[in-house]
Amino acid sequence: MWRRLIYHPEVNYALRQTLVVFLPVLIGGLTGNLQKGLLFSLIPACCNIAGLDTPHRRFFERILLGGTLFAVSSFLLQWLLIRHVPLPFIVFTLPLLIGVCGEISPLYGRLLPGALIAMTFTLSLIGRMPLWGPPLLYGGGTLWYGLFNWFWFRLSKDQPLRETLSLLYRALASYCEDKYHLLTTAEPEDTEKALPALLNRQQKIVDLITTAYQQIHMLSAEKNSREKYLIRSFIMAEDLQEHISVTLGETDDVRALIIKSGSAAIIKQNADEICAQLRITADNILYHQIPGHFSMGESLAALQNVAREYPDNPVGTFFGYHFSKIAKVLQSRAPLYRRDLMADSQRRLPFLSALRSYLSLKSTALRTAGRFSVMLLVASTLALSLNMPKPYWVLMTIILVSQNSYNATRVRIQHRALGTFAGLIIAALSLQLATPEPAILLTMLLLTLFSNLFSRQYYGWATIGTTVTAVYSLQLLALNGAHFLVPRLLDTLLGCLISFAGMLWLWPQWQSALLRKNAQDVLSTYQKALQILLGPSPGAEAAEAIRIKANQQHNALFSSLNQAMQEPGFDTEYLSEMHLWVTHSQFIVEHINVLTTLSREHTMLTPDLAERYLQSCEVALQQCQQRLDFHSEGDHSRNVMDEEVKIPLGPVTIVERQLNQILSHLKVMRTISALVWRQRPHHGQWLLSRKNSHK
Repeated sequence: MWRRLIYHPEVNYALRQTLVVFLPVLIGGLTGNLQKGLLFSLIPACCNIAGLDTPHRRFFERILLGGTLFAVSSFLLQWLLIRHVPLPFIVFTLPLLIGVCGEISPLYGRLLPGALIAMTFTLSLIGRMPLWGPPLLYGGGTLWYGLFNWFWFRLSKDQPLRETLSLLYRALASYCEDKYHLLTTAEPEDTEKALPALLNRQQKIVDLITTAYQQIHMLSAEKNSREKYLIRSFIMAEDLQEHISVTLGETDDVRALIIKSGSAAIIKQNADEICAQLRITADNILYHQIPGHFSMGESLAALQNVAREYPDNPVGTFFGYHFSKIAKVLQSRAPLYRRDLMADSQRRLPFLSALRSYLSLKSTALRTAGRFSVMLLVASTLALSLNMPKPYWVLMTIILVSQNSYNATRVRIQHRALGTFAGLIIAALSLQLATPEPAILLTMLLLTLFSNLFSRQYYGWATIGTTVTAVYSLQLLALNGAHFLVPRLLDTLLGCLISFAGMLWLWPQWQSALLRKNAQDVLSTYQKALQILLGPSPGAEAAEAIRIKANQQHNALFSSLNQAMQEPGFDTEYLSEMHLWVTHSQFIVEHINVLTTLSREHTMLTPDLAERYLQSCEVALQQCQQRLDFHSEGDHSRNVMDEEVKIPLGPVTIVERQLNQILSHLKVMRTISALVWRQRPHHGQWLLSRKNSHK
């Protein structure tokens, strides 16, 4: 029982985050330096935002870099203010200098908001500490944070990776359950409603595979038996995803074949056994349990009987083959074949190369830093005009609620504003009570634990506890918690308003505008995958690498579409067309998964036939690509290839059936591509129309 409590992901995270904050307060209280302990305990907030608790092969390098950035930001702010440099100029310049971290890698890019929080929090310490005090506080606090997390990860036995792998196996189980429920028990009219949810399941699986892959590359070079077990579990999950995410054809066509063979109950029984074992495996990984025996002999035998009774129906053979491979992985608790993990695709850029990329106006990191700079400039200027001597709460609100996308920022703003309002009301009522200091500290401890339990899933509830804790901290530090209430609420609302306006108008990363680029990337990846799979001798590792790449690229397109759906100015007709395009793209991914398996089994085509199919697929892909580029505007339409795709004829094997399905999906996608981009939303067109009307 204690394993399920201690190793539970949310409990484990909450205990770690609570202890790293509470221990300095406890030590400070026991030594008579409670105020210093409270100040020291605020530093982990900067470290959390900067992602310094992420397991990484360069863990201490990032800790030292983060601590240095925090200390330098704090020192520069104080030193420049002493030189009477205006605060708006400081908060405008520093984000542009630190923003280059985002060009090095996404993980290093999280250092920007962490350093900005350190800079703004220093505003509240000016006049209370000497010039060297805040930088020393940040340096020591970050070092403490790094050492504590390193010890915790060593103690909890690679728990972050175990949590990700457990979630991955559960996601595989949910996807398998939904997929075969759709094929065996759902009504045909339910297909259109169920497919978006199924795509969401598949997207979550690919996200978790990417996260687990990055965490595995953060392990030490000398891997012990425990780490080898986790790596083996990850490779098993890749094999399982390959065989679960396959398709025989269109959903309605497969359902008709299942009905003809009368195998619905047998297929569902196999799928249910697989789902149950996947969930058991997820618990075994998360709670450090020894796996038990597993066998699917009777269920697989029933599928083999279906294949013998209906030799002309491919259902029994197809699902029997893939279910047997899944059963082999789960029964042997080993991958289907030995291989090394793919090369790390998230390599860091050298600093000079990153700097050159950062100085381009197309740089996403530069746009993010520029957005922060302008928002902080406006907030600080407005605060000074309203006679706010230390507008740190407004600035921190902007930094905390600003996210990478429009919808994420909008949701975070709602949760932040409502959570702060509720927290301030609770704090106002509780401050009326004459509560002794030990009771306040105990309440703060419980609220911190409560906030961390819900922070990753329910940000609004976590904000309530964080706000009450902040009021109590100010009450203990300066005995002015009551004076904090109304100004902080107004500061929060002002910061949320500026952040929303910045995300809406300052170089917004509209996902609807990126859909065409993501679609082109998807088609290019499909072309590379087919070139490898239909090549003369496809290697197992190369085929697996391009299969994962195809899944990830499609996942990026689907994520972009989901975010674009929440953006203002979205056209419903455009939305439905893009949903259809992405659905056909998902079917192609599933066919590529099947072809990857067949390429390892050496059941591919003859060289001449493979070359003919490859040429047909490349022509179809190029037609889709050109339709995306030239959407029949003006004379450009004549540049589009309109040749009919020539599909080779002859006896149909399982490989040819998959390739013919790919060609049919590409034909539909080509038609959609010629129409959908005319209806895409044009964000900012209202600005252009206003300018033209003035002229």
